[in-house]
Amino acid sequence: MSKLEDIIGDICKTILPIKEEVYTGNPNSDTAICTLGSIDLLKELKNSDIINKVAIIGRLFSENKGIDSIIHYVNQHHNIKRIILCGKDVWGHKTGHSLIKLHENGINDEKRIVGSISPKPFLCVTESEIEYFQNNIELVNLIGEISLDKISMKI
Repeated sequence: MSKLEDIIGDICKTILPIKEEVYTGNPNSDTAICTLGSIDLLKELKNSDIINKVAIIGRLFSENKGIDSIIHYVNQHHNIKRIILCGKDVWGHKTGHSLIKLHENGINDEKRIVGSISPKPFLCVTESEIEYFQNNIELVNLIGEISLDKISMKI
């Protein structure tokens, strides 16, 4: 990343601080929900009965550090077998698209997600962590969906 991008990133963090929000539910569940950029949906899900049916609910704002976090999480929590992607994808970053492409295609020699249209889809996770994700996690693509009823039908 260039120094200018670092400065712009720091300014954005100051002007538009984004709290990292993750909510845990049923530790015995094999399902996680990722609301992508939909903060209101995240809060609705947290306050619904759905939280009792899933292990964790969180969001995904970046196609690099955010995806790294998801990959680390599923590698540390082997009870997770399914991730439901829902909510609106992050404009400009297309984080949901990148996660799907990672699942389908993996990374290249430069650690770039193959087939991603995101601006900086470069990961720090290991190839073995990615392989675990690809082989053991089912992605349920509900990108764009914000209906709790439709999301709960996939749990």
